[in-house]
Amino acid sequence: MNRNHALAMLKKYLNNQNLLKHCLACEAIMKDLAPLYNQNLEEWALVGLLHDIDYEITKNCPESHGLEGARILSKVGYSDNIVAALRSHNPATGHVPNSILEKALFAVDPVSGFIVACALIHPNRSLSELDLDFLMNRFKEKSFARGADRNQIQSCNNLQLSLNEFLLIALQAMQKISPQLGL
Repeated sequence: MNRNHALAMLKKYLNNQNLLKHCLACEAIMKDLAPLYNQNLEEWALVGLLHDIDYEITKNCPESHGLEGARILSKVGYSDNIVAALRSHNPATGHVPNSILEKALFAVDPVSGFIVACALIHPNRSLSELDLDFLMNRFKEKSFARGADRNQIQSCNNLQLSLNEFLLIALQAMQKISPQLGL
């Protein structure tokens, strides 16, 4: 499976443009994380891109989010690694992230939304203006971007990354594709 196929599938299942941008952000972050662990760049990018393929289908049944996506991707022949990562990225499924790929996606999913929230409150509403200090200050504000689970983001420690390292990698990955994200 290649990116063009994955993107076409994603667009078949998702209509919300902000959700599509979220998937692009996760793809970029996963792609930049893969080399740190000598992992398959394409596989990691595809996991980031496709992880929310079932979001609109399962929005009224959150405990199914990830499970339905795993079923969809398994049916069309995606690898067991990709399928398992989708299944375990949502804590509500009860599947615990075990592999390095699964742990990475688990941490990446909320961090992308957190960084977007930071960009939206920044005076220039731009990723290019954000820096690590800005992110860390907002991270400490529990009332800011409440939907971005801080514990899930801090699970980056399971990747042998400090919070600072992880936030910086994620920010830089998203800055590379800022025009696609509209930020």
